[in-house]
Amino acid sequence: MSKIEDGARQRRHVMDFDSDRDMQATQPTVFAPGEDRLSLQELRALAPQQDPWRNRATGLSDALIMMVDDEMLNIEMTEAFLADAGYRHFVHTDQPERAVPMMRKRPPGVLLLDLSMPKVSGLDILAALREDAVLRHVPVIVLTSSTDPQVKIKALALGAMDFLSKPVDPSELALRIRNTLAASAYREFLGQHDGLTGLPNKQRYRKDMAAVLEEALGSEQPGALIHVGVDNLGRINDALGRGVGDQLLQRLAKRLASCVQTEHGGELSSERHNPSLYRFDGDEFAILVPSMEGGTSAAFISKLLEDSTVNFQRPGFPELFVTCSIGVSVFPNDGTEPDVLMRNAGLALRHAKLAGPHRYEFFSPQFKDMAVSRLDLSAELRHAVSRDEIELLYEPRVELSSGRVVAGEAVLRWKHASGRVIEGDELMDLAGSSEMDAVLSGWLFEMLLKHMKNWRGAGMQLVPIAVKVSLANMRPSDLVYMVSAALGSGLEARHLALELQQVSALDNLPAKEAAAIAGLRKKGVRIALGRFGASASVSHLRQLPCDEIIPDASFLRDIERDAAAQGMLLGIGDLARRLKLACVACGVETAQQAAFLKKNGWDQGQGRCFGEAATALMFAARWLTRGGRPVRVPMPSDLS
Repeated sequence: MSKIEDGARQRRHVMDFDSDRDMQATQPTVFAPGEDRLSLQELRALAPQQDPWRNRATGLSDALIMMVDDEMLNIEMTEAFLADAGYRHFVHTDQPERAVPMMRKRPPGVLLLDLSMPKVSGLDILAALREDAVLRHVPVIVLTSSTDPQVKIKALALGAMDFLSKPVDPSELALRIRNTLAASAYREFLGQHDGLTGLPNKQRYRKDMAAVLEEALGSEQPGALIHVGVDNLGRINDALGRGVGDQLLQRLAKRLASCVQTEHGGELSSERHNPSLYRFDGDEFAILVPSMEGGTSAAFISKLLEDSTVNFQRPGFPELFVTCSIGVSVFPNDGTEPDVLMRNAGLALRHAKLAGPHRYEFFSPQFKDMAVSRLDLSAELRHAVSRDEIELLYEPRVELSSGRVVAGEAVLRWKHASGRVIEGDELMDLAGSSEMDAVLSGWLFEMLLKHMKNWRGAGMQLVPIAVKVSLANMRPSDLVYMVSAALGSGLEARHLALELQQVSALDNLPAKEAAAIAGLRKKGVRIALGRFGASASVSHLRQLPCDEIIPDASFLRDIERDAAAQGMLLGIGDLARRLKLACVACGVETAQQAAFLKKNGWDQGQGRCFGEAATALMFAARWLTRGGRPVRVPMPSDLS
């Protein structure tokens, strides 16, 4: 896309939000009545100080104009012309060597520059401006009596925006300055605002944060950075198209803007600043809160979570509920530098999303250490498979009523070079965060197929093996392709069970994706909902037909000290029986836990209470038979 087309696109979004409303009326959108995108009037009410055309006539005349010319007569005449035209702020120098230092102290809104000067020429000054990160953006109008086209070309190449021939016509000079200042102001506005929503962007966020921090540190008044991330926006873009995702962001922008604007002048405002809303790239918004106390902050964050929840339905798709997660860093406790506070709020948001959708987290110093460690591990995980650091183990799954080993669970274990062992759900989460889950799943199916062939070749009676698969970064259709390849290579469907994790990813996918998994079930592959009660919920049971429910391990871990966890676990078991689904408990560590499960009619269990995870050879030797009755696990004495 050319710069002209890009500028036109941004101008359309920022300056004329209602121009295509008639077209939207005839096309399906995600907007609810009264919830369409922010209008220019609403943006002005939200942040009037950021309107580029505010007081247009007087605003431009307040700009600082600087002139560099070795002839004082030219300077005096130009200053008089500009004063008559209403420009009140004028600085000058007839010593060109002082020009750049003067501008570094106070950058002008426009520079009037003579080219032919002793010691330092106008071309030298243009070259110096171009090398300066701030001054390179100062618009320059060259005043020259030269008619040499090569001189003009060189000046333009060095960044000059316009030319005026000496002697200068006063009316033309005033018009050229006005147009240059207006174009510069509008360019600055576009550079500091988001083209999609019209909200201030990350660049403006940094600038405003510096001013708010300066006030807060002087008054010792705590404030906060609140980062708001849309849950699973990428999957909405993949399933429904980026246009729908953009409409969703515009709708959320309006909701968040309304929520922030109601706090103007209230307890979240300081003497000089109100809470402000910004939009970053991708799925993230940010709110800069100048003043924030404990009780007020909790109420405001809860309101943000509530107001940022939207639902919509498109033809051929289920109704979608879109939520947001929130990360908060508080100043000065979590930092006094903009970059540090932004990083900490981002870390808090990341941890909120990892804990599940529609949550908020305040920054903890622990998050930074975890992020560094996780970053290192994610990088090393990419090489772990090729280095043979990953191994596939198997854990017995026991029928609780009889103690028979009726299945196995595939367990991935990474023996890190440091000696640390990462396995199970921890390794799955790490693979998901580094987008290695599909690679690990593919490797797991290859190894499982190899082990199954070895067991069969040794005459062993095979049992179904459950495989954990995360849908965080893998579409169900890709999973189906992977499983179908394994089935085509000799793996029997009746010997495979898929324990699906992160199934909330299905919420924003077309129904055909869930249907693809249902197709595997028809072939004989058992389907289980993993981490039920955490990342999987009752609604997913309607969306995805399955054979088993596997509650999140935290429920069982806490039953001995938490009556609520015990009650919820009993409720999950009752739900499974009513739906005629098998209920499998994972992470059974103690005899007391096993006794509780058997007493309350649970079907199967797995965990260290019944046997440690073992290599394929050891699993076959310990738990598989060559015929006859299945092996029975020595059950805890209190099960007898």
